[in-house]
Amino acid sequence: MPIPINHAKPIRISAKENAFNQLQQWIIDGTLRPEEKLNDTELAQALGVSRTPIRESLQLLEVQGFVEMFPGKATQVTTVKKKDIKDLLPPLASLQALSAELAIANLDDETINMMEDTNERFSQAIQSKDYFSALKIDEEFHQIIVDAANNPYITAMVANLQAHVRRLFFHNSIVLTTNSIQEHATIIELLKKRDATSVSQVMRDNWLRAIEEFYTREDL
Repeated sequence: MPIPINHAKPIRISAKENAFNQLQQWIIDGTLRPEEKLNDTELAQALGVSRTPIRESLQLLEVQGFVEMFPGKATQVTTVKKKDIKDLLPPLASLQALSAELAIANLDDETINMMEDTNERFSQAIQSKDYFSALKIDEEFHQIIVDAANNPYITAMVANLQAHVRRLFFHNSIVLTTNSIQEHATIIELLKKRDATSVSQVMRDNWLRAIEEFYTREDL
């Protein structure tokens, strides 16, 4: 099992949190491949921690759907099917739509400006075809709205689902297009108008459109 040794090691976080973040990232970007068997001793040595935080992290990753644990046998990375997108995006779209509705009550000029600036950076990344940066900036844009909704349950569920979105991106299921630039701009304008019904629908469409685009791609 090839494990990178030149990864960044965060400072001032617990061994468990460090292990969890790094293992999740390796699974998301494909460093740890689907169906790859994981050895907790090797992972502990690679991350410079004991086996306990590794085991705890693997248990959390199993709850999130990133690994499968077979007691007494093996622990392995879950498979990823490109068509998982049709199961992942509808619940995420609903949560994001609800976040937009709830955010209206907490909007201020600073939040609006953050969304506008973020969408401008998103536009630049898309235009330059830097799709990995665009993915991260798109997540920033939506996180601003989730944060403004100020609901810890939504925040936790979105974070989990968003991690799977990143994984699908690395496995070429998520495609970012210029359509999202205008949709983001429309979301901002509807939030300014406090139009909860319309912004909810546009937000939902923004996420669900990716399913349609996936199924109309010529390479499928």
